[in-house]
Amino acid sequence: MSETLVTGASGTLGRALLPRLVDAGVAVRAASRSPPDEEVEVDAQEWPESTEGSAEWVELDLADGTGIESAVADVDTVVHAASAPTGDTEAVDVRGTERLLDVAASVGVEHVVYVSIVGIDEIPYAYYQHKLTAERAVESSDVPATILRATQFHAFVDEILGTVSRLPVWPLPTRFRVQPVDHREVADALVDCATGEPRGRVPPVGGPEVRTLGELATAYREARGLRRPIVRLPVPGSIASAFREGRATCPDRAVGTTTWEEWLASEYRDKSEPTAAPPAGAPS
Repeated sequence: MSETLVTGASGTLGRALLPRLVDAGVAVRAASRSPPDEEVEVDAQEWPESTEGSAEWVELDLADGTGIESAVADVDTVVHAASAPTGDTEAVDVRGTERLLDVAASVGVEHVVYVSIVGIDEIPYAYYQHKLTAERAVESSDVPATILRATQFHAFVDEILGTVSRLPVWPLPTRFRVQPVDHREVADALVDCATGEPRGRVPPVGGPEVRTLGELATAYREARGLRRPIVRLPVPGSIASAFREGRATCPDRAVGTTTWEEWLASEYRDKSEPTAAPPAGAPS
């Protein structure tokens, strides 16, 4: 049986990917900076009882290189899903990826699958630029590779709006255009990549609809039973302009099937939070 290392295994995508690889007949080595006994909580939907515990957990810190050699030893494939969007992105996404590739090449890894983001070559955001640099490192490595880009996860949009929802008024760049996708559908695509031959850059995975952030926030507010006003926040600069132009979307690759409203209904069923605030109009 082939063995596959998954970096970033305790993240949103990683937790969905592990059981799918196991179900596909892959021996999985799951890597995290803090391998869990209790760190990762997985529900029955993402980790069925039949596969629970089937992954071998190892410690891996890409930022300082700790554990890379032991994590990569004797694996055939590496699915590199680790990233640090809110941390030191250069240390993890660039230098960490380079370290991982060097070790993978030295021990004869046969396939690296790199998880990337739609629009990183068109949006001058520092994190995206680091992801693009990592992509180029993957492409120039001696290890055969597959690169899969995806649009933003529903769960990521939910996290952003969850932070804003604590405010009495929600200031948002409502005209940003995004194409949120269910992370489990991205995990399905990654299983196909990881269990096949290296294919270089493959078509991206996008959600079923391109939406404005204002539309997503309005649906989120309704799903949670909130009544707080959404106010358009004008954001200047090239990054904001690129998001307004839809550079983070791939409408020709709307292959995801779960809409934002469907994801919200599943996530917040029986979790609404009615308030006494008066109704607010839709964002401008």
